[in-house]
Amino acid sequence: MNKSSKIYVSGHRGMVGSAIVRKLKEQGYQNLLLRTSKELDLRNQAAVNQFFEAEKPEYVFIAAAKVGGIQANNIYRADFLYDNLMIEANLIHASHEHEVSKLLFLGSSCIYPKMAPQPLKEEYLLTDYLEPTNEPYAIAKIAGIKLCENYQRQYGDNFISAMPTNLYGPNDNYDLNNSHVLPALLRKFHTAKQEGHDSVEIWGTGSPKREFLHVDDLADACLVLMNQYEGTDWFNVGTGEDISIKDLALMIKKVVGFQGKLKFDSSKPDGTPRKLMDVSKIHQAGWRHKISLEEGIAAVYEDVKQKGFEKV
Repeated sequence: MNKSSKIYVSGHRGMVGSAIVRKLKEQGYQNLLLRTSKELDLRNQAAVNQFFEAEKPEYVFIAAAKVGGIQANNIYRADFLYDNLMIEANLIHASHEHEVSKLLFLGSSCIYPKMAPQPLKEEYLLTDYLEPTNEPYAIAKIAGIKLCENYQRQYGDNFISAMPTNLYGPNDNYDLNNSHVLPALLRKFHTAKQEGHDSVEIWGTGSPKREFLHVDDLADACLVLMNQYEGTDWFNVGTGEDISIKDLALMIKKVVGFQGKLKFDSSKPDGTPRKLMDVSKIHQAGWRHKISLEEGIAAVYEDVKQKGFEKV
């Protein structure tokens, strides 16, 4: 990409898309194509085609998706599958039809089998059963990888994919009904401290281990792949380090300054026992994360304290 290239970032108001936009602007890219979901319904093939015909983007980042935590994924199963399939299929096909120079599709670590060996290598895709609670979302993301892979194979399109681990950062979702574990815990601990509670309830046993990547590090990885990588592989993007939910809760408790106890509700689902990315391939491509977990959580907490959880 050069500084004057027309770059379309789908989902630019979301956590991932907004981080990519921040990183692009920081590096001097100004010719950005941005549309809200009200301005352009990515599930509508005709509307997507009209947009590509009119604007002719040269580079495309697919950061638009319907996302949520265990509860949302399990309840809105058809919505997660349909919406995400339509979004990615319309964008990838339009990028092919209108001869986009390069496309980067962003997936998720939930694409891997529930009981896959750890750490998760790219080649473990489709080797076993998925985690049932988020299977529809995972299937949609797998389809996106395979669309990129096969438009590459059939037509020679320069379409690649990156699978980030669990993300957190600015513009995260703090709605307790459909947020991911880290922002949900941050809000719970903050509320408990503000309201003087003596404990915080945490879903599950606290034993599952998760890996967390600051979204600004992901945005950096996306630009490295878009600018420096020429090939047909797709990449895990993470830190290569994980932490138990219990230890994460203790870290957030410390950052927030909550003095009470933790209460684990073992009647609630734990989800996948462990999800740690093997990031050796992206390290070889020239990228490593820079932001430590505690440093990142502290920065995010300062940001949401100033804005308020409801306004983020």
